[in-house]
Amino acid sequence: MLTHPTLDQLNTLGLYGMAKAFSELDKHGDSATLNHAEWLGLLLDREMTHRHDKRLIARLRHARLRHQATPEDVDYRNPRGLDRRLLQTLFQGDWIDAHDNLALCGPTGIGKSWLACAIGHKACRDNRSVLYARFPRLLEDLALARGDGRIARKLKSLGQVELLILDDWGLQPLDAQARHDLLEILEDRYGRRSTIVTSQLPVSAWHHAIGDNTYADAILDRLVHNAHRIELEGESMRRAQPTLPA
Repeated sequence: MLTHPTLDQLNTLGLYGMAKAFSELDKHGDSATLNHAEWLGLLLDREMTHRHDKRLIARLRHARLRHQATPEDVDYRNPRGLDRRLLQTLFQGDWIDAHDNLALCGPTGIGKSWLACAIGHKACRDNRSVLYARFPRLLEDLALARGDGRIARKLKSLGQVELLILDDWGLQPLDAQARHDLLEILEDRYGRRSTIVTSQLPVSAWHHAIGDNTYADAILDRLVHNAHRIELEGESMRRAQPTLPA
């Protein structure tokens, strides 16, 4: 069999994983011992791996996760009230399929954002769309989008992503427009998509932080009642372990 024409055909068809595997097998001395089915199986396996890796890179790029966090790097040794069994269940992602939410609460530096990004990374691995946003900056982006006529498209994109991470919720009081925007986002996502919210405030203080009873009831009804909760406590891990993941 002529090697180069076959490689050209594989690349022309966009089968880049198979092309690379074919080239490696052709140069490998033991490849002659493989039968046709084994050759084909190896080529297909490499193509599947190539396509999975390509999708993962694209999903991580779109997610814009704040931290390069993965489930394998979670530190369970630090005494901060982290339930290993619950977190492992969340990594599996069934709650995302069920369109549940997640509230991650605790003091600054305890690792809320890092854990949220680790969950987001695993969701990307599982071929789910993810988007990370710091909540204060998201409000600024929405204000700009409203000013230049992109608000409808922006809200639609926030409503469609399978897992939305809203980091640093509750750092500042919400004005009327911010309350309205948050309700619109959660209304579009309720029962259809999942949202992670991280906050220094306990869930019990969220109603007051929203600042308007009517909006607070509506927002929390769509955010909290079907939310899993992780409440962390302890010293800041930035001070205790400045070079280690949170």
